[in-house]
Amino acid sequence: MHGIFSSDSIWRARQILDGIPGRATGAYSHGQGIKALRETIAAGIAARDGFPANSEDLFLTDGASHGVHMIMRLLIRSEKDGILCPIPQYPLFSASIALHGGTFVPYYLNEATGWGLEISEVKHQLEAARVRGIGVRAIVIINPGNPTGQVLAKENQEEVVQFCKTEGLVLLADEVFQENVYVDNKKFHSFKKIARSISYGEKDICIVSLQSVSKGYCGECGKRGEYMEVTGLHKDIMDQLYKLASMNTCSNTSGQILASLVMNPPKSGDESFEMFCAERDGILSSLARRAKILVNALNQLEGVTCNKAEGSMHVFPRLHLPQRAIKAAEAVNMMPDAYYAQRLLDASGIVVVRGSGFGQVPGTWHFRTTILLQEDKIPAIISRWTTFHHKFMEEFCD
Repeated sequence: MHGIFSSDSIWRARQILDGIPGRATGAYSHGQGIKALRETIAAGIAARDGFPANSEDLFLTDGASHGVHMIMRLLIRSEKDGILCPIPQYPLFSASIALHGGTFVPYYLNEATGWGLEISEVKHQLEAARVRGIGVRAIVIINPGNPTGQVLAKENQEEVVQFCKTEGLVLLADEVFQENVYVDNKKFHSFKKIARSISYGEKDICIVSLQSVSKGYCGECGKRGEYMEVTGLHKDIMDQLYKLASMNTCSNTSGQILASLVMNPPKSGDESFEMFCAERDGILSSLARRAKILVNALNQLEGVTCNKAEGSMHVFPRLHLPQRAIKAAEAVNMMPDAYYAQRLLDASGIVVVRGSGFGQVPGTWHFRTTILLQEDKIPAIISRWTTFHHKFMEEFCD
């Protein structure tokens, strides 16, 4: 075994097994997740942020989607309860709000400033919702952005935290792309770190943070491993959240273990450290190159504009379609962006997702595409896409 696995990998596996009651990975666990694994994750959060983390604040779930559903079920009592969400947004949030009977309260990101989050816009939408009798209980922030690929500046995050404290909002932070930052002038900062750094404690603000093994450099989306850190809720409410978690018995133990490994990677001095760094950095640098190549290619297409991919795994280009193309879409009862996406698929085999599925400013059209294309195949894909796009624009030239 020592000839196959590094010594620290063997030690780590034994340590994990020793922390599981009965060393049984196939047994049920505590409803919040195996305590030893939660303690490992809490230590990882503390190391990342420079502020303490408590394992009792952690819930290990089967993917971030399950964590979102738990929180929405806790927050929403009726259609009079609203949740602020960005537009564009990852549709999990709007679907979960609808599923649990709440009201979706959109705020628009500013495409002209690189999908900027403007507090004035959020405040406007909050006040408009309150005028309609909606009690807004929380705000969703996706950082780095999905589908938009922006990374929030630290100063912007401080504004958000201060706004939530002033307005009494729960801050629901989707931070699953925290490892995916591709620009030198920005870094990922968790919202809890931002809050603590400006001296806001648990009595000042409630923050729910989501992290997943599906993203980052790991990409093990089928393992369904995620943690949700919940700080600032009253103990009685935390007890209700624990009841919700217990209704699902527990999350899968393989996902729990993987979540702990993501937050406790090999360290300097470990036998596997150099190999780990080489693999991690290789993946992330490749993603950065792919993002740059794809964005540059998209911006070369007539009628397409695409903001820089600062992070995450997606970009959200805007389509400036000819009126004839819009009318052709309407004639077959399709959204113009869906029509473009369908034509692209039929002609080239390239799959993109229509922007109207994520939300967009009325009268604008977009699509989401991923940067996960195999790097050596990107030139051929761009060539097929460019050929299609030229023909499409010629066909519908006004």
